[in-house]
Amino acid sequence: MMRFASLGSGSEGNGLLVEVGATRILADCGFSLGDTVARLARCGVAADTLDAILITHEHDDHIGGAARLARKFNIPVWITHGSSQAAAKGFAQVDTVRIFDCHQRFAVGDIEIEPYTVPHDAREPAQFVFGDGAHRLGLLTDAGSLTVHMQEVLNGLDALVLECNHDHDLLWESGYPQRLKERIAGKFGHLSNATAAQLLSSIDCSKLKHLVAAHLSKQNNTPELASAALAQALNCEREWIGVATQQEGFGWRDIG
Repeated sequence: MMRFASLGSGSEGNGLLVEVGATRILADCGFSLGDTVARLARCGVAADTLDAILITHEHDDHIGGAARLARKFNIPVWITHGSSQAAAKGFAQVDTVRIFDCHQRFAVGDIEIEPYTVPHDAREPAQFVFGDGAHRLGLLTDAGSLTVHMQEVLNGLDALVLECNHDHDLLWESGYPQRLKERIAGKFGHLSNATAAQLLSSIDCSKLKHLVAAHLSKQNNTPELASAALAQALNCEREWIGVATQQEGFGWRDIG
C-alpha cells in the first residue's frame, strides 16, 4: 500500500511524507530539527525510521532543516547537483549526499521516484512523481509556469499535491512591493489558483483519487478560493479537494 501525509505546507516550511511498504521518505524539510521531529511524531513516524530525505530545491522553506535532520539521524539526502552547490555549506557535514539527475528515475527501497524539472528561481529545481509499481503520486509546488514536460509527467496520476500559491487579484491588490509581486507571478515564481486549474484541465485526471492544494499564501490566497478553482477544473464538489495547511499539513491518505 502507498500512502502520503504532509508535515506542513507554505512559505514557513514544507515536508511531504511518502510511504510504501517498509520504506519511508521525506520530500523537503523546511522546519527546525525539533519542529520536524514533533511533526513527524504527529504522523506516527520516528525520525530515525526515514530512509531518505529528497530535496526539491535550496530555498529555506524546503531545505532549512534537512541537513540537521540528516546529521542527527544519519539519513541519506538526495538532491540535484545545482541545489547541492547552492547549499554546499549546509551539507558539508552530512555523511551521505546523493546527486540525482532530473531526467533519470531512481528508487529508494520500495519507492520508485521520477524527478522532473520545473521553472522556478532556484539553481536546479526539481519536483517528483512517486510510485509503487501500480500507483503514482505527483508533487508539484514552486513552479512559476506550466511546461509540456510537466504535463506529460503528471498525466494519469492517482494522487496529486498541487501548488495553489496565490489568487491573482489578491496578490496584485496586496501590500507587497511591486518587485515581489512580479517575482511571485512571474514565469519562475509560483503557481496561481488559475494556473493550477489550467494544469488539471490539460492532463488526464481520470484516475485521480486524491487532490490536495498546497503551498497557499497566507496573505494572497484562501482555502476557499484555491479549492473552488480546482473543483471547477475537475467539475467536482469543492469539499472533495483537500487543502494542506502551514501548521497541520494533512494526515495520512491511502492510495490503492
